[in-house]
Amino acid sequence: MAFEGSRERIGIITELWAFMRVRKKWWLGPIVMMLALLGLLVVFTQSSAVAPFIYTLF
Repeated sequence: MAFEGSRERIGIITELWAFMRVRKKWWLGPIVMMLALLGLLVVFTQSSAVAPFIYTLF
């Protein structure tokens, strides 16, 4: 059961990649990457000592 969630995530990533490749929407790549990095930044700094320093960036 735990692997089903990861399969769905991989399916979404491959589907997004196929969409970008077929429709030539390469400009979506940097936007998706920045959103993913921003999401990871929020998740990792949610309860850490680094959080006050991250808030100064925004």
